[in-house]
Amino acid sequence: MTSTIDAINTSQYAAENRTDFEDALRRADLVAAELGATAAERDRANGLPTAEIDLLRRHDLLQVGEPVESGGSGLSFAQSQQITRRIARGDTSIAHLIGYHFAQQRIPHLFGTPEQAGALSRRNAEEKLFWGGVQNPRGADGLELTRDGDAFRLNGRRTFASGASVADQLSVTASFEGDLVFLTLPTDRPGFRPEGDWDAIGQRLTDSGGVEFRDARVERHEILGDPDTPPGFSPYQTLVTHHWQLAFVNFYIGTAEGAFTEALDWTRLHASPWETSGLDSATEDPYILELVGELRAQITGAALLADRAGQALQDALDFGPGLGADQRADTAIAIAEAKYATTKVSLEVASRLFEIQGARATTSAYGFDRHWRNLRTHTVHDPVAYKAREIGDWTLNRTAPAFTLYS
Repeated sequence: MTSTIDAINTSQYAAENRTDFEDALRRADLVAAELGATAAERDRANGLPTAEIDLLRRHDLLQVGEPVESGGSGLSFAQSQQITRRIARGDTSIAHLIGYHFAQQRIPHLFGTPEQAGALSRRNAEEKLFWGGVQNPRGADGLELTRDGDAFRLNGRRTFASGASVADQLSVTASFEGDLVFLTLPTDRPGFRPEGDWDAIGQRLTDSGGVEFRDARVERHEILGDPDTPPGFSPYQTLVTHHWQLAFVNFYIGTAEGAFTEALDWTRLHASPWETSGLDSATEDPYILELVGELRAQITGAALLADRAGQALQDALDFGPGLGADQRADTAIAIAEAKYATTKVSLEVASRLFEIQGARATTSAYGFDRHWRNLRTHTVHDPVAYKAREIGDWTLNRTAPAFTLYS
């Protein structure tokens, strides 16, 4: 159902790297189809996504944002999040993981030295590293970095961390002498322990449980930038938040697209006309046709807002370190608008699809409920009402969203 949207997506960001982008999209579609075939079964199993990460790696999707000369596909960040959207059509949990992964790969380019960013970029491409994240600032005792001779020690815990158990490399935020710092650490570091306690109603394969660090050694080069110089983040560096937010936007709308297509296929094959409709097929029912049209229009509109948000972030990134505060605010608002729309639309689509399919589609073996559970679990990650408030405050009062790891 998304051929028009896909045509827009494929042409919007592709310029000189069109072939590499289209190639990556095709590989993502193959992965999404394979994941979709077993998504309900794997959701019920609630295991670690080790095999799923290997699938992404085998299809050369983990390094698409790295330079071609290093072994990547040279995609922009906005293009990489189109991969996230494609994967979400098959499995929201794995789209969550790869969307975060792409965001975390870009953090060294915002906060690290050129040498740090270049070295990590080459490793990403050559080794096809998968990045997990230990950055959620809420619901935890926090992580504290302290000096230990020529090195440092990391202590504390976080209640939520995505993909940490199955990652090769971690992107970590911690407090250091009163300032926020970004670290990159390998997951085999002594003192790091995933708690394995993730058991939510949705996003069950995201490995998002708690983690703990106990006297984990951190080398100076693993702290992005200069630890002796507080960062005083520039507007350009605060775009870090919008990398994650754009990932959310894309796996929300990708989930809606995939769930919608799945529901239409099931309806064509299995749905029965209502007994008083006088129709031979459920696909001729005017009420079903109206709902299909309504939901498709909503999905298309939200997807276009997601594309617009991706372009806004990419424009800001391309502008570079000289980005101003108002430009940063415009970017934040474009992404907030897409976040608001994709949240509302995806939840409605995932809920109302049963009205198209009928009662038999609620049979647990089909697992169609996973779409709503996945979306509901993640969309309360940061309440979308606050995004609406930020949009309103900027529109009415020109009050820019304050920088946090959520806005």
